[in-house]
Amino acid sequence: MKFACACVLAVGGLLMGLAISARAQDNYEIQVYGSDIVAPGSTMFEIHSNFTVDGSKTVVDGMLPTNHAEHETLEITQGFSDWFETGFYVFTSIQPGQGWQWVGDHIRPRFRIPEKWHWPVGVSLSNEIGYQRAAYSPDTWTWEIRPIVDKKIGKWYWAFNPALDRSWHGPSVNKGVEFSPNAKFSYDFTKKISGGIEYYAAWGPITGFDPLHDQQQQIVPAIDLDLGPNWEFNAGLGVGVTAGTDHLIVKCIVGRRFSWGHSSKN
Repeated sequence: MKFACACVLAVGGLLMGLAISARAQDNYEIQVYGSDIVAPGSTMFEIHSNFTVDGSKTVVDGMLPTNHAEHETLEITQGFSDWFETGFYVFTSIQPGQGWQWVGDHIRPRFRIPEKWHWPVGVSLSNEIGYQRAAYSPDTWTWEIRPIVDKKIGKWYWAFNPALDRSWHGPSVNKGVEFSPNAKFSYDFTKKISGGIEYYAAWGPITGFDPLHDQQQQIVPAIDLDLGPNWEFNAGLGVGVTAGTDHLIVKCIVGRRFSWGHSSKN
């Protein structure tokens, strides 16, 4: 908890000046995926810390308000080969009047095109399925298919995740498959610091998008720090640009990779 608060304060101070008038993976895992995966024999542990500075303030469809909620997610990803990994998530929430609560779990197998195939862009495919308690997500059982395409060109990097979501239990079942595109553009300012813009959205059913007022769209100025080959650090300030989106969220991701039975470089 102390770590999460410190992370939130540090990132808020760093990025508040970058905020522009500009919801995302349900505020537990706010991340645009790259095509790379965890190497075989290695395990990545990540903590996603997301604090909603300005969010919903009333109960909607039985879901608790998000305002001033601190979401802590543990992600554990195991690499099995140069083309396959599996991730597991534990979602938790800390918010006024509720204390620290378990929210749910997801599992995420992912396949990628191996680098030895020498494709012009990185390509992988993620499948995420799992359960979240109705007090935190009215759609309790969900499935996401996330194609991932990315490319590094000099100091520039871009990634596009045109995700498809399906609810299996909850009020969105009748909507069928919904489209939730995410994207990222960043630039290497130094060898250790990259910065750019991340975009998260939920447009609605592929058979007919929701009105713009009801869509979720969020712009996130973000930074990435290169702390060594075994570390990951990403942080940003998310600004909702539609009425259906939480208005202000601070996010922070810290990850550490462990290679079992192999020498490790810090």
